Amino acid sequence: MALNEEEQRILQEIERSFYESDPAFADRVRSETVYRHAGRNLKWAIAAFVVGLAFTILTFTTSVILGAVGFLVMLGAAYAFERNVRRIGRASLSDMARSGRGPFGSIGRRFNRPDDSQ
Repeated sequence: MALNEEEQRILQEIERSFYESDPAFADRVRSETVYRHAGRNLKWAIAAFVVGLAFTILTFTTSVILGAVGFLVMLGAAYAFERNVRRIGRASLSDMARSGRGPFGSIGRRFNRPDDSQ
């Protein structure tokens, strides 16, 4: 749905005031992507999983409860990893759908194109 001229003007004013009020934050938001954010979270999830695994191995023989805590850390890290992989996949699918590439190729563009015959 396209914006009318008044809505576009208001949106441009909001953008301009946003960039003027906090240029450092605006640059950070402009450079941040779903891929970069999710990729960073993937790295943290892998690190947490490795730490949890090491903690489980080192403490399980002395205390089953500490070993269970390490296992819960591993479980949480695996969950965070899975959620971020899905986020990257969902973003990739939406990018492909917008560009017309994807599993159905140009068929998707044909069906999403507005009908000029009406």
